Amino acid sequence: MAVCARLCGVGPSRGCRRRQQRRGPAETAAADSEPDTDPEEECIEAGAAVLCGAEGGRSAGPSPPPRCSLLELPPELLVEIFASLPGTDLPSLAQVCTKFRRILHTDTIWRRRCREEYGVCENLRKLEITGVSCRDVYAKLFHRYRHILGLWQPDIGPYGGLLNVVVDGLFIIGWMYLPPHDPHVDDPMRFKPLFRIHLMERKSATVECMYGHRGPHNGHIQIVKKDEFSTKCNQTDHHRMSGGRQEEFRTWLREEWGRTLEDIFHEHMQELILMKFIYTSQYDNCLTYRRIYLPPSHPDDLIRPGLFKGTYGSHGLEIIMLSFHGKRARATKITGDPNIPAGQQTVEIDLMHRIQLPDVENLRNFNELSRIVLEVREQVRLEQQQEEDRPEDGEGHGRQSPQELQHGPAQPSAGPPAEKGREPGDGGAVSAEEQPGQCGQGQPFLLPAGVSSRNEDYPRTYRMCFYGTGLIAGHGFTSPERTPGVFILFDKDRFGFIWLELKSFSLYSRVQATFRNADAPSPQAFEEMLKNIQSLTS
Repeated sequence: MAVCARLCGVGPSRGCRRRQQRRGPAETAAADSEPDTDPEEECIEAGAAVLCGAEGGRSAGPSPPPRCSLLELPPELLVEIFASLPGTDLPSLAQVCTKFRRILHTDTIWRRRCREEYGVCENLRKLEITGVSCRDVYAKLFHRYRHILGLWQPDIGPYGGLLNVVVDGLFIIGWMYLPPHDPHVDDPMRFKPLFRIHLMERKSATVECMYGHRGPHNGHIQIVKKDEFSTKCNQTDHHRMSGGRQEEFRTWLREEWGRTLEDIFHEHMQELILMKFIYTSQYDNCLTYRRIYLPPSHPDDLIRPGLFKGTYGSHGLEIIMLSFHGKRARATKITGDPNIPAGQQTVEIDLMHRIQLPDVENLRNFNELSRIVLEVREQVRLEQQQEEDRPEDGEGHGRQSPQELQHGPAQPSAGPPAEKGREPGDGGAVSAEEQPGQCGQGQPFLLPAGVSSRNEDYPRTYRMCFYGTGLIAGHGFTSPERTPGVFILFDKDRFGFIWLELKSFSLYSRVQATFRNADAPSPQAFEEMLKNIQSLTS
């Protein structure tokens, strides 16, 4: 207590005085006769005195070290000290004394906090013209809305979406990320602003809706809880166009699909497009958003996890999230469609079961690929059955490392006896003895005859393949079931999946955008997030 009093130069604390008042006269006198320092403090001061004497070369005896107070430091030094502290600690510091409170009104402190905590590089001195200080920007804009920064998924029924809320100069902007136009999966993502927040005057921040084609207009944001917020447009008439719904639909179609209705000859595709426009336009940017995280990565992952764009037939391009979970990898939909909605696991990859595709000539035959995949499925079924029948003595079975998962499981082949008589180039399940020498290198690839693909410009070499299952369902997510397929790793940024039952091929390409404030605080938080977004559409 005495140390704190000396540091601030204000004498005994209020709590000390209260304790003195509660003491009797004898206790007070005894307390006054005690030394003002505790033993630990005396040791520190004695050590400092010895050091001072040693530095002086000669000493007439121990002398107390000089005592100084923060209040005695020059204001410019206090500004430097305070500017290095987190902005959330500064309000408490302002309550210490009048001098600290006065110094904390210095804009230099808050300009540095805006730059270091929120990456604002603009010349904030221009704010002086409008009468808004850097302290106002930090407290009323950045700090107040800090909980909505990051990645979010809007609740738009089965369609979902991807929103990235960022600090952009002196604005906080919510950018909706959209896949490129179908079927150009390797093109960069498109994005458009849905709302922005900025400080027009010193009173409070202004929220503006950016939806529509008539410029910014009045909006509202409500932070429901830590990982959920909602937006509301207060002037939905700004979303309407003079040509009515027909003009709105044609404009939306050009933006969403990059074409006109006359360019789309497939009747089923026209119905899906019209259905999406009717469903999504009814929200008028009045949406609820739930936080999503990017998947955690590990050096031994097959490829770096993250967000990818993928082709989904007549539904166009959709955004999925690839994540690794021990012996399996999962692709979860961030955007969806009426058949498989956002939040569902569209593809699951079994990293324990490598597949060696046949050579190019044999790969042209779809029946050959189907035979290989169905054999592996039967192998997986038998292994699962054996696992269920095995006594619960799992302590003796060690878990395989990610390296073993990528380079083939060290286990005996459980495939049918006929599999052992395969000729070279026939392909099939890969055991430890059959690992190809060119593992991880490019091997020729060609889609089998009869397998449809939205994008004919797919890679012609692959690194490795795994058995997997894909989720299919009827309209409205009816009768969902997992069907066998092949996961094909092309390179570090692209992979594909052959849906055996649909005779269809999906190509996925990595989203190259960088997202801030999107990392999961822990692997458990990421797993919980996946469960939450899946439960919303189950």
